[in-house]
Amino acid sequence: MTVRLDSWLLEILACPNCGGGLREDERASELVCTGSCGYAYPVRDDIPVLLVDEARTPAP
Repeated sequence: MTVRLDSWLLEILACPNCGGGLREDERASELVCTGSCGYAYPVRDDIPVLLVDEARTPAP
């Protein structure tokens, strides 16, 4: 499933956990934090779910 977000939206979104930027991971249908936490947020039906409780934490 491909993530379909407008580039302007991706530019203004930030990680709700650490405030870092987000990048698309199309293979996993996620937005991955490029900041300190590295959380990955799911994208469902082209809508980012930016809830920390829904995020996948990075492997240690």
